[in-house]
Amino acid sequence: MKFVKKLACAAAVAMTFAGSANAATVINDWVFNPNGGGFAAGQTVNEYLDVNGNAFIQINPTGGSSFSFTEHAVFNIKQADSNGQDFDDNFAGGNISATFQATGTGNFSGAFTFTGGTIKMYQNETNQYSTTNGIYGANLGNEIAVFTVMAGGGGLVDASGSPTNNGQVTVYARAEKGALDAGYFFRENGDDLSMESIMAFAFTNANTVGKPTDTLVSEVACEYAGFTGNGCNGQAYANTPGYFFVSNNGQFKLAEVPEPGSLALFGIAMLGAGVVSRKRAKKA
Repeated sequence: MKFVKKLACAAAVAMTFAGSANAATVINDWVFNPNGGGFAAGQTVNEYLDVNGNAFIQINPTGGSSFSFTEHAVFNIKQADSNGQDFDDNFAGGNISATFQATGTGNFSGAFTFTGGTIKMYQNETNQYSTTNGIYGANLGNEIAVFTVMAGGGGLVDASGSPTNNGQVTVYARAEKGALDAGYFFRENGDDLSMESIMAFAFTNANTVGKPTDTLVSEVACEYAGFTGNGCNGQAYANTPGYFFVSNNGQFKLAEVPEPGSLALFGIAMLGAGVVSRKRAKKA
């Protein structure tokens, strides 16, 4: 409890000093064309892309209260700014999916942080997400973006290492010049972001999936993560403290490449915001 209180206080201070700088860092009113058809036919994204998906996490205790982990996840990106307008309805061949793999470290009943990883986004033309094609249908079609996960971010975990229910998870990533395909991502003035280095912030709420489907287990745990335990060896799958599925839904934002110091402050501030929101929810 003392740790959480101190963390929240530190976050409040960080938000005070970093709020205005980071507000200017996030890119608003950028343009996204889900089928790569260019700026003129694209959709203005006021703030973020909506993401939802599932992750398989494997925990490895490393002594005392500490652990390391690997995460493999699949995501669907169907709309922007929660506006209810699905890309695949408004753009022919415009369904977007993504794969995510990362490593990290943490402390039981404390916090975890990412140490590295990769996000790959695809123009999933035939909308096969959640099927057995490819990896849960998430890596099909045209690969349109590759982001490298940066050290940092993370969130809070319970005594088993699972993210706290409805807990905020933050991922920082970066795409170097040329890592975004031309024709998809633009500044509001029409400049193609494939010609720049760009940051990405992903904020998701994580909740344990009590009974993942057989397809999810087979595709994400067995195939993508290379897991060989229950669910992949003829035995029935069930979450354990050592491995489990979580669902994620949240936001994917683009941003200018920040100064290293402001990125650290931003991470502390976002973690503090998650602590405050959970406390308010408990009081309600």
